[in-house]
Amino acid sequence: MQLKNKTIIVTGASSGIGAAAARVFAAEGANVVIGARRGGLLDQLAGQIDQNNGKAVSLAGDIRDENYAIALVELAKAEFGGLDAAFNNAGILGEIGPVPDMETGNWHDVISTNLTSAFFAAKYQIPAMKERGNGSIVFTSSFVGYTNGGMAGMSAYAASKAGLIGLAKSLASEHGADGIRVNALLPGGTKTAMSGDDPEIHEFIAGLHPLNRLAEPGEIAQAALFLLSDQSSFVTGGAMIADGGVSIQLG
Repeated sequence: MQLKNKTIIVTGASSGIGAAAARVFAAEGANVVIGARRGGLLDQLAGQIDQNNGKAVSLAGDIRDENYAIALVELAKAEFGGLDAAFNNAGILGEIGPVPDMETGNWHDVISTNLTSAFFAAKYQIPAMKERGNGSIVFTSSFVGYTNGGMAGMSAYAASKAGLIGLAKSLASEHGADGIRVNALLPGGTKTAMSGDDPEIHEFIAGLHPLNRLAEPGEIAQAALFLLSDQSSFVTGGAMIADGGVSIQLG
């Protein structure tokens, strides 16, 4: 079991990649602290993990709230004695459109949800990991804003996701000596609520990928498992692409 007795925070865990990751991590022996806004779905997931002999506790909240970042770390300590790793996965796409037409509120919402929340998370997760003597943090970024030539209408999303990569690199430099690794994970198109449920849109997005399909959430969860486990013990400051080749198609 690659994560045996490790305690891991997973945000955005009520559905999609986050929920899949929580299940995968628990199956690999981790104690999971799951967070998202939808408390009912979190409780259901925690119950499913417990029924499968895993260990999970949930706490609903808004990742844009600094106090919520504190509360997740405190819950990990109270329930499991400390914190070993975190998959900071929650995020939003926001409105799509050109910058001159974009509402300022949309820009702030996307940046605060996708990027500022990661700052809050790291601010409180890192001291807890230092108490353990080591740790691993993964941020869910995206190929958008990093590997391709640019996608029209996605400026706020691209800026936030590119910012996560810069944040991961700086944190990796700052805390490598503390035994803490920090990486960004860059998924491609994935079957989640963010991708909607229109078959024609799915077909179009799938066609952008050389593999000619979207990822299942569990496939991205497996990539996160690698980065959080000791299998990647010499990997830090990286931007790991798990995008079905879409970046080479568009780049």
